[in-house]
Amino acid sequence: MTDLHDDADFQALMGDVKPLSRGQGRAHTGQTRRMPTEAQLAKRESAAGDAAGRDILSDDFVDLVPPFDPLDFRRDGIQRGVAERLRQGGYPMQASLHLLRRPVEEARQALPAFLREAVEHDLRSVMIVHGRGREIDSPANVLRSYLAKWLPAFDEVQAFASASQADGGLGTTWVMLRKSERARAANRERQQKRRG
Repeated sequence: MTDLHDDADFQALMGDVKPLSRGQGRAHTGQTRRMPTEAQLAKRESAAGDAAGRDILSDDFVDLVPPFDPLDFRRDGIQRGVAERLRQGGYPMQASLHLLRRPVEEARQALPAFLREAVEHDLRSVMIVHGRGREIDSPANVLRSYLAKWLPAFDEVQAFASASQADGGLGTTWVMLRKSERARAANRERQQKRRG
């Protein structure tokens, strides 16, 4: 008996309400959906790029690099002489990133943006100042260890090495970046003109 009574009450409450016809899965609010502006699209792309850069830079675990071990990395195809010249400061510094006494998370955010901007401006030789510890018995520098882990993750990084004492020693790292396609084309053009 209560079922019939509840059903009658429900029908009385619903009155003249009609169900939506098929194909109209939602109510029309009267507003049309606007396409995002160019500025909004640019912001989204930038945010995606920043997130992608941070995603490859894990801050989970790092093998600590001992304080007096130099950083040294070169991709296949980069000659030892080029890496040695980089270590000795044989290439002019075109930009630098100072991470001294900065938290790891801040460095993790700054590094991708710095490298991306350097590549966009066709820079080849950049320096990262990170420190290493003041005392002989200082513990390993965590940021320096993370840089040794992060830098090879960037395809643009061809080589990196701890700087010579004159350029900051073990607290500074030289980074050689890949030549951009634009710079390669300009180089080919100069070579063609030289050959005549």
